[in-house]
Amino acid sequence: MTLNIGISKKLIFPFFLFINFIQPAKSSYLDKLNEKDNHLFSKEDFSKILNNKKLSNLSINNNFEKNILEKFKEKNSNLLLADLIEKQEEIIIQSDKQSEINNVIYAEGNVSVQYKGKLLKAESLIYDKSKKTISAKGQIELFLGDQIFKISQLEYSFISQKGYLLDVKGSINTNTLMDDLSSNFSLSDFNKIESLLELNKKEVVNTPGRVDNWIFFTDKMTIDGNKWNSKKAVFTNDLLELQQVKLAINSLEVLSKPDKLRFKSSLNYLIFEEKVSIPFWLGDRSLTKSGESFSLDNRWNLGYENLDKDGYFIGRKFNSIDISDDFILDLEPQFLLQRSLKGYTKSFVKKNESITSEKIKRNANFEDYFALNSKIKGRINNWDLEIDKNLNSLDFDKFSDAFRFKTQLSKEINFLDSKWDKSFYGIYRERVWNGSLGEAEIYSGYGSKLQKENTWIVDGIEKTEFLSLGLSNITAEALNTKNLVTNLKGNLFYSLDQKFPITIEDPEKKSIDISYKYITEPITKGLSLNTRLEASYSFYENGAHQEYVGIGIGPELILGNFKNKTFDYTRISLFPFYKLDSGESVFKFDQNYENFTLNIYFDQQLYGPIILKSFGTLNLTSDSDDYGELIDSKISLNWKKRSYEFGIFYQPHNQAGGISFSLFGFK
Repeated sequence: MTLNIGISKKLIFPFFLFINFIQPAKSSYLDKLNEKDNHLFSKEDFSKILNNKKLSNLSINNNFEKNILEKFKEKNSNLLLADLIEKQEEIIIQSDKQSEINNVIYAEGNVSVQYKGKLLKAESLIYDKSKKTISAKGQIELFLGDQIFKISQLEYSFISQKGYLLDVKGSINTNTLMDDLSSNFSLSDFNKIESLLELNKKEVVNTPGRVDNWIFFTDKMTIDGNKWNSKKAVFTNDLLELQQVKLAINSLEVLSKPDKLRFKSSLNYLIFEEKVSIPFWLGDRSLTKSGESFSLDNRWNLGYENLDKDGYFIGRKFNSIDISDDFILDLEPQFLLQRSLKGYTKSFVKKNESITSEKIKRNANFEDYFALNSKIKGRINNWDLEIDKNLNSLDFDKFSDAFRFKTQLSKEINFLDSKWDKSFYGIYRERVWNGSLGEAEIYSGYGSKLQKENTWIVDGIEKTEFLSLGLSNITAEALNTKNLVTNLKGNLFYSLDQKFPITIEDPEKKSIDISYKYITEPITKGLSLNTRLEASYSFYENGAHQEYVGIGIGPELILGNFKNKTFDYTRISLFPFYKLDSGESVFKFDQNYENFTLNIYFDQQLYGPIILKSFGTLNLTSDSDDYGELIDSKISLNWKKRSYEFGIFYQPHNQAGGISFSLFGFK
């Protein structure tokens, strides 16, 4: 079990967004603009065109204006502006007042610059035709889809390709970032701009499982060609107070490419409540247009793993390595602290013994003090490929015992008018925990799965349905001996979970405001009844089979609002589950053993953000040697806030523990 002190949520640094509006490739459009002064329209110009019934009285000097006049004949001004916004190939500058002196254009008062749907607003703007420089001052606002930026001053030279931005504040959405860089606005986007200008919100809604929206600040961003630099930038996912948790990114450098954004930084800090700072390293990162999510992980890992690594270890992740355009390699070398201090290991069997034999105490060599985890990720056509490899000793005499491997090729497909996840996989030495039977070893195997999951609500009843079909060829530890056996296995599995409200008090709304310090969404309180129906059938090449039908039903009680400082939240859930089974597996890892269990959940706020969370599975199978004992369990003490959660956990059943950290997303 790894103690991963890190962050596994989306994050991206948005200064490169300005490249899409002001960049060397666009200077030619500014040249076109400057060749014909009448491409600079003021609001009065548009008004004259709209109000003039005899359009022939206007001087038409180029095809661009002819097209405009034709469109004014057919559409009203709003439709025309929308069409210009979406199709224009040249810059349009609107302002209350415009003038030109010595090849320098001055625009003042409600300045609006539009180019291919990108919009920049400022109090004043100056463009020098000869020097090819542009500058803007006074409450500058830049809009690129869901990406919004406020700047106090902007300077840029199209000749030297250098410039700077001052006092940058912004709101970005990582989910739409790459699309916004290349797509146009619609008229509706402009209509909603005013409601987006307030960066910190009064109310927000949680986005479960992801962090898409960030607010960021930097005093100065310098531009040098396609490189952007900032000494320090601050990001937060806390859209309400902007202070629960922040990420201070130092020496940020962003490199813009046509299909990729690459950036790096030096030592950075995770800041909690403006008081506690924890250093972390970002290294090199990339965001592509392929839809690949961007994750921020702490480079340092402190972990505890007793079975394979003899206890505590420390790891350091390297920067991702681009193998090709479609594949990256992640490496994490580890130093096994406890093994090195003890000088011996209990993670390996006797030399030349079967992998399923009992592990013994062996002297540790220097090479045994080190381990290596690696992962290759990429895409083959429309398939996602992931290869995980773990080496728990660098002593090559122990290679077959120390090496673990797993690979998966998967994609989403349409089948029987619904979406399914299709996957092919291969494994070498995978550990499986099977209740009171304990740890079981799969030596090798390969196979395929087809599965789907649906969640919906009917009359207030929450339903989750899961269906899986699998076929595999496996070599694994036998059920009743330590021998390895090989067999073809097929499996069909179905489950239906339902949550019936009994006396439920739903919150008036899903949004939260600044009064919610500890939770991401309002609490749904009351008593409900959880049920589960399960069915499984497995068959094996040698003619063996096993099957079961399982049913569970139990109450769940939730009290409190988690807004007061003491004991304002309690969750208790009891879930007995009974299986009616028959048959027997060939393998130990998938044998249906316990036919009666009780799952117990208990969560309790203690004081402020401190909450105790616990879970245990009690074995109630009367003829089991472990009757009345916990066969699966976890207890954690967490510091829970609206924007993040930090916890320390321990699993008594397998004597493993760890540290968890999560960031929460809002919109």
